[in-house]
Amino acid sequence: MKMKGLVLVAGAVLSLGVMGSAFAADGAALYKSKTCFSCHGQDANTPIMPTYPKLAGQNADYAYNQMMDIKSGARSSGQAAVMKGIMAMVSPEEAKAIAEWLSAQ
Repeated sequence: MKMKGLVLVAGAVLSLGVMGSAFAADGAALYKSKTCFSCHGQDANTPIMPTYPKLAGQNADYAYNQMMDIKSGARSSGQAAVMKGIMAMVSPEEAKAIAEWLSAQ
């Protein structure tokens, strides 16, 4: 009985590890497919303009909230107007995956 429980727990841990990797890969793929790299750089750390933010290593919750504020129009000053068009194509789930990936960079 104990062995069966151990196997189930080990399987759950392995599943979480695989899901975490897949989630990170999805964020990276979304960062590219949603064209984030065009302005923020392939590595999210070398933007094309010095006034564009470096996103690599950013807190995931902060990055997600900024993306959602731009999407909703709550944040509309400065370069947010340019980002609003991009964010129209990004779902909240996709933004979350991108934010999680960015935080791991």
